[in-house]
Amino acid sequence: MAKFDASTPFMLLGRIHVKPGCVDDYLKLAEATDAAVQASEPGMLHHTFDQDPDDPLAFVWSEVYANDAAFAVHVSNPTVQEYLQKHAELGDGFSVEVYGTVEAECRTLMESFGLPLKIFESRLGYSRF
Repeated sequence: MAKFDASTPFMLLGRIHVKPGCVDDYLKLAEATDAAVQASEPGMLHHTFDQDPDDPLAFVWSEVYANDAAFAVHVSNPTVQEYLQKHAELGDGFSVEVYGTVEAECRTLMESFGLPLKIFESRLGYSRF
């Protein structure tokens, strides 16, 4: 059976809703954030900003982290912190879903942002990178 812990990859979906009239500004913010993450976070294995086909104001950050430490690096990235501050101006919804096992320290860090959070713990499977 596979071992799932702080050393294993996990996926995070950040569900975003943008205020009416703010999509263009939000896309610029997301693009700048994405570029900074790509340039500075080798532990971010996948990072996309996807638009909901049914709601032009709804988006999803799809992120795959190499491990718990990669998440800690991500949320301490100054560009990501700036993004979260600007989201408060441009967005009116933000919830997080995690698919995979994270240890207590990472869970506490995730909870510290005060966003709605749901963690789906892995029971079986594998990652191949």
